[in-house]
Amino acid sequence: MTHAFDVVIAGCGIAGLSAAVSAAQDGAKVAVLERATFEERGGNTRWTEAFMRMKNENEVSDDFEEHFMDNGGHFLDPSLVQETARPYEEWPSIVKALSFTDPDVIGTLAEKAGPTLQWLKQFGITYSDMASYLITQSTTRISPVGGGWALVEALGKAAEDLGVQFFYETTADKLIQDDEGRIVGLKASNATNRNLRFMGSVVIACGGFQGNAEMMGRYIGTHAKYVRPIARGGYYNRGEGIRMALDVGAATSGDFTEYHAEPIDPRSGVSEPIVFMFPYGILVDKTGNRFIDEASAAVDAIYENVSRVINRLPGGVAYAITDAGLDDVPNWQRTVRSDEKPYEAGTLAELAAKIGVPAENLETTVKAFNAATRPGEFKPLEVDGLGTQGIQPPKSNWARPIEKGPFRAWPIASSCCFTFGGLRFNSQSQVVDHDGRAIPGLYAAGEVTGIYYGRYTGATSVLRGAVFGRIAGAHAASQIAQARSAAS
Repeated sequence: MTHAFDVVIAGCGIAGLSAAVSAAQDGAKVAVLERATFEERGGNTRWTEAFMRMKNENEVSDDFEEHFMDNGGHFLDPSLVQETARPYEEWPSIVKALSFTDPDVIGTLAEKAGPTLQWLKQFGITYSDMASYLITQSTTRISPVGGGWALVEALGKAAEDLGVQFFYETTADKLIQDDEGRIVGLKASNATNRNLRFMGSVVIACGGFQGNAEMMGRYIGTHAKYVRPIARGGYYNRGEGIRMALDVGAATSGDFTEYHAEPIDPRSGVSEPIVFMFPYGILVDKTGNRFIDEASAAVDAIYENVSRVINRLPGGVAYAITDAGLDDVPNWQRTVRSDEKPYEAGTLAELAAKIGVPAENLETTVKAFNAATRPGEFKPLEVDGLGTQGIQPPKSNWARPIEKGPFRAWPIASSCCFTFGGLRFNSQSQVVDHDGRAIPGLYAAGEVTGIYYGRYTGATSVLRGAVFGRIAGAHAASQIAQARSAAS
């Protein structure tokens, strides 16, 4: 069965919906393919609070571009990086296809973030800097009221009102090229037909590969077996979008060996069961030993690295240990979203038995830690410099003795918000090949694209989906309009 459209979009999260609405506003006939049911549409977006690294509704944070560039790649050839100082059109092909954080793309993201947030407001979206689970922060953030769910519902309705057709429980499988190599559609399948064809320019917006165990093992490595998607929507992201594009010669970008990690309670089945209180206690492995500075900076700046280190521990699990002093932290309960209660005991030995850690080791670890703490003022809502002395690893902030019951422990494992590796694309959201040339008729936006290396630039993923989804839809629609004008 063949369906004819101007623009075909694989994915129904913020990137796909932004592309759909943008293209439809410009007069294109649009289809959206979504693997999930209507009730679960929206991918990761549906489940996120959708933080945005903004000072306000019009301006990105002061550290926005700097943070991206500080995490632009690993041991990049400086002679190639220097080429990016020239206009994009003059970049050599190897630079246009290089796997690194493209400053032209990041510049576009920073420039278009404010206008895109204003564009979203016409669909009823409002913004707030309301309190979140981050009770200490190193940058500025706002979020849409209602989070990602509000984005999906508002843009979904707008798309439907504009005549966009949705095909649920339908999975994109393969891109279709004409004789000149232009992308003219894609093949897809659903429960009753494995040979569906949707003709039109294609926007790939169907996420990364965190829901695909084979790809996680291939790219992330052996400890991927301990990693699960942060929320239900991530299980639908199985990497077909990346694979389809690679099959037609797309270049890659982003670090395929890493992912945006968050510390979660593995006992919990709720969406994003984060455990962010660990800076106010200590972290121990299964043997009862500390292994990391639990509070080297504000929690929003360190939780990803802490989660990755935990993933590499035996069994991929650690335990956050606290005492009654945790209750001195205002609103610490906001930092834990597990629906499972912590393990609790009157003594460390009893707590160790409950979590399966050698009691003698845990008691020795806590005794050594307590001896390394020093007097000072405890300031729980700011980086206070109250660190340990003479112990490795150190604890740089909020270091107080763990000595008064009740003692509590939360298990922590690493979860995957999204994978870093994806498709290389330009500032017009066009997917490029290994010579840096745009593949005609093919666009990508959102988590399927690769722009992150090293540390995730927090609160930018929903932004990139909205910005480049909107750009992709508008550019694809304009190309269709130009083709029709030329033909007439």
